[in-house]
Amino acid sequence: MKRFLLLFLLFITTLSISCVESNPNQRTEAIVEAQTLQYTNNKEIDSTYRKRKIYVPIYSDIYRGTRAEKTLLTATLSIRNTSERDSLFINRVDYFNTQGQLVRQYLNGEIYLDPLETLDYIIEERDTLGGSGANFIIECYGKKHVSPVFQAIMIGGLGNRVFAFTANGIEIEEPSPALED
Repeated sequence: MKRFLLLFLLFITTLSISCVESNPNQRTEAIVEAQTLQYTNNKEIDSTYRKRKIYVPIYSDIYRGTRAEKTLLTATLSIRNTSERDSLFINRVDYFNTQGQLVRQYLNGEIYLDPLETLDYIIEERDTLGGSGANFIIECYGKKHVSPVFQAIMIGGLGNRVFAFTANGIEIEEPSPALED
C-alpha cells in the first residue's frame, strides 16, 4: 500500500510540474537584460564596421480555402551571430502588422550577441496582432566580415497534420533624402 501511495504521489508531482506554462521568451529576456549596453552608442562607427537594416517577413496566420478561413501560426524570429570572434550589436527589433503599423518594440537600448550566440523572439499562435503580412525590422552593426543570419520559422497545424516553413530576412536600405537646391 505504501508503495502504491508513493508511486501515486510521484505521478501527481510529475504531472503538476509538467503542467506549468513556461514563458517562451524567457531566454530572450535574460539575454536582453544581461547584454544591454550600459551606454548609448553615439560614437561614429569606423570603416571596419558595417550597419545593416533587415526586413524579415512573419506569417502569424495564413489563409486556407477562403479569405475568411485562417490558420494561426507560431512564429520564431531567429537572429544568429555567425562570427566565431566578434560580437554583433543590435539596436532595433520592431514588429509591424500587415498594415505597416508598429505593433511592438522589443528593445529599449542597444544589446550585443556574443560570437555564435542566437537570439529568438516568439510570436505565439494566439497573438493575432501581426496578421498574414507581419514583419520585423532589425537594425544592427558588426565588423564588416560578420555575416549574421536573420530568419523566421513558422509552425502550424491543420487537423492532425503539422507543417513548418522558413522565411529569410533581406537587407534593405532607406532611400537617401532628396538634396535640396
